Amino acid sequence: MYLGALLKGEDMNNDKMIGYINDVLNNMPQDWLNLTTHRLDIYDESLAKIQFLEQFENLYSENNSNQSSLSELPTAYDYIRLGHPLSCVLEWAIAKQNNIRHESVISFSSQTIPVLAILRKNLFEHKNTRICYTGNFPTGFDADVIRNVYGYSFDLESIDNLNSIDSFDGTTICMLEQDNIGDVKLNNNIDFFISNHLNYGSILLVNGSQNETYIQEIQHVRRRETIAMTPINCLEVLKGFIGNETASRSSKVHAHKSNVLQSIKDITGSDNKSVVGSSGLSIQYAIMMGLVDNALQSHKGKDIRFVVPPNCYGGTNDQARRVAACNENIEVMDLPVDGGQDMVQSIDLVLDKIAQEDAVPYIIAEIPTNPRVEVPDLIKLRDVLSKKRNTANGDLAIAPVFILDQTFCPNVHFLGKEDILSSVKTIAYVSGSKFPSGGKCTAGYCVSNELASELMDKIELHLNLCDNEATDLQYELLAKQMPSMLDRIQQAYVNTREFVTFIKDTLPGAKINFVSEELAEQGFTPSVFSLDLPTKGANDEERETYKRALNLKLIDMMINEIPDESKYCVSYGQLNGCYWTIPATSTQGTTKEGDKDYIARIAVSHNMDLERHKKVFLDFVDCI
Repeated sequence: MYLGALLKGEDMNNDKMIGYINDVLNNMPQDWLNLTTHRLDIYDESLAKIQFLEQFENLYSENNSNQSSLSELPTAYDYIRLGHPLSCVLEWAIAKQNNIRHESVISFSSQTIPVLAILRKNLFEHKNTRICYTGNFPTGFDADVIRNVYGYSFDLESIDNLNSIDSFDGTTICMLEQDNIGDVKLNNNIDFFISNHLNYGSILLVNGSQNETYIQEIQHVRRRETIAMTPINCLEVLKGFIGNETASRSSKVHAHKSNVLQSIKDITGSDNKSVVGSSGLSIQYAIMMGLVDNALQSHKGKDIRFVVPPNCYGGTNDQARRVAACNENIEVMDLPVDGGQDMVQSIDLVLDKIAQEDAVPYIIAEIPTNPRVEVPDLIKLRDVLSKKRNTANGDLAIAPVFILDQTFCPNVHFLGKEDILSSVKTIAYVSGSKFPSGGKCTAGYCVSNELASELMDKIELHLNLCDNEATDLQYELLAKQMPSMLDRIQQAYVNTREFVTFIKDTLPGAKINFVSEELAEQGFTPSVFSLDLPTKGANDEERETYKRALNLKLIDMMINEIPDESKYCVSYGQLNGCYWTIPATSTQGTTKEGDKDYIARIAVSHNMDLERHKKVFLDFVDCI
């Protein structure tokens, strides 16, 4: 099956669009294909995709495909896993071909997540769902698991052709995999049409105004549980649209995957199974659903508690609450860990409470924490996680599983047989867009220690069920970048320590959150720090307003004075330059307002002009 066939039709009025897209693909900025993160200062989240396509449509009307004009288009999404210029262009083209709104076309790297997104909405709407399909279902799709673990209800119906689909009291999803899908036409009995491709992913069409209420929630599933179709795959589909030959697939994917899995063993010190997903959140979703699945089997009838820091990365916080919303027996509990709150004490208190409830405890935490870069006392952490607790009835409470996000310091060994958490069931995961790939791709990975190794099969099952494994290109990029990861981490830390020391000497009134040299000697060598600038004002409101304005002034100066290296962006572990952001307005987007951090977060790479950054910071100090 070739997905580009969906775009083809007999209407010769499409010739202009085909010609224009051909010109766009020939002239597009290389960033459209290669970047994973974009500048936040030219991005309006409330107009994600819309602003980009409005201006793209203007260029189309003017038949303007100049690279300079394409380069000036506003950022479509702040992070490539959510969507990007090429996914927007692809969805726009399909929408025009079918005379529907571009919002009604959504591309996925996964073949199964679009189905799960509709089923999730219908769970809350209490609507019946029918999935009509031809050909084979996506690999890993397990109807029983989806019903029993995810809680979704649906009927499956094999069909010979679209004309055989009759009316239905509920939602009809049509999922097709066939060689020639160019003949597919939407009809009134189809609510959602999903076109699957083995290599590229899927494209979902929302049919009819009565189904437009699904669009925002489907987009949010793509935002939190998977990724958009990748740029390279969108490019291949668009090439098919204009009739160009598409690239052949690499035959080395198995070698790349083998190399990546070996690198994970070498870096983590764990010989247990590891899995690689299309993004950090794809991995986290597989972990969460795999643990829910395990609890349903191993602790039947028990409630499940996911314990999450309230100010952690918004995706983690939001995803945990989204999982809990689908099951009345799952609850999210806050874990204060940052800004004066002690992680060990917080874990002790919350585990005591969960033990009294005789529930299943799963704890998600970052070490070091984000954005304040704090590390708990690891011996005390181990002890509190290993502590035997009793239920209200005096029975032995269920031991916790510790889910460790170690994206900031993926070099630290937690999981080996002699490592600090070897006596605690622990699963560690890392966002691959950070140090593992240096920003080349979004893939992430997870691995367990020996005690938690039995859980990895469940995690792998749900990663495959969601069709969220890393793509061929992601494996290739990780295979190239991971061997140099430990060296990059060390050199980036050296640059960060020097920059932090300079800022302390230059602006003593600033509060800097960074690891101590003692922690660095233990292996905690992050290359990110947070900066709480000095402020002034007659009251708290004035002081907060002044500080927020000062944050932006500093970031603007860095970007304007060092545009080739400094970037207003949320990334970390990049290969070049220095990235700046304010967590409250970026990574903590869905975090409760009272838990947000309006401070500057700076991520330093191993390859940057540190002296130039020092000079600009000195100029900033001189003007405040």
